[in-house]
This record gives sequence, structure tokens and C-alpha cells, in this order.
Amino acid sequence: MTRKALQIYFAGAIRAGRADAVLYAALISELKAFGAVLTEHVGDPALSEAGGDGPDDRHIHDRDMAWLRNCDCVVAEVSTPSLGVGYELAWATAFEKPVLCLYRSAAGRPLSAMIAGSPGISTASYTSLAEAKTIVREFVGPFAENGPAPPRTAVSRKTGRMK
Repeated sequence: MTRKALQIYFAGAIRAGRADAVLYAALISELKAFGAVLTEHVGDPALSEAGGDGPDDRHIHDRDMAWLRNCDCVVAEVSTPSLGVGYELAWATAFEKPVLCLYRSAAGRPLSAMIAGSPGISTASYTSLAEAKTIVREFVGPFAENGPAPPRTAVSRKTGRMK
């Protein structure tokens, strides 16, 4: 029996700022080793803060909501606070999707309590791209091996590492 390819939703800031676009592209490249990344455009450095990844806001909303409903897991880079990413994460948890939020710790700027405190979201801090890629592999790898619709995976709040 042929297994369906893993469908991965990657979330990162667009209108809130594109300073991490190159980082998003590197994480998306890592994720593509495990399946299809539905939101590959998020890592496109040509995509500006104005967006432009659809004909209008309603199209973008409806398209992204369909992708969220149909994905197998969500990986988000949340170092740049974004209303859109927060909205996507809320819906991902409502849809009971496994969610990983990666973030770089910054002095005086802790991760939002709504993300860090959510029982439906795994969080992990990182200090280098190599570390972020390792965390991504640990999160997505078991889903790719065991097929879509995996159980939620917990991340230790103390260490930020997968349990």
C-alpha cells in the first residue's frame, strides 16, 4: 500500500516583517525532505511585507484555511510576532493538528503566553539554524515514518527539546 505524502503547513511572518525570510526558506527546505510544504511561498525572499501571494485578502485567507484543514502538521517560526501566524496557530490547534513553534530567545522579549501556555502547541527555542533544523527533524520525522495524522508530540518546557 502506498502511503500518502506528508502535508506540512509552515507559518512565518509576512506582513509583520520579512527579516527572517531566508531563515524560513532554510527551514522549508529541511521540511521538504519529509513531504510537501503547502506554504513554500512563505520562504520566498521576493515576497514583500505587502504580501502579494494571492489576488486578494479573502483568497489568501480561504486558501490558507483549506491548507490548514488538510495538513498533517504545522511548523511555525514565531520569533517575529505576527497576527496572521497567531491566527493560523489558533485554527491549527482547533483542528487538532500537531503544532511546533520554533523561536529565538531574546532578552526582555519572552514568547507569548498564549503560545507557550497552549497545551496544543509544542515550543522549542533555538540559537542556530543547525539547532532549529535538528528540532524540526525530531518533530516531523516520526510523522513521516508513521504516516499522516500523527499523535501530538510533547516538547519539554525546561529544555525546549522533544520528549
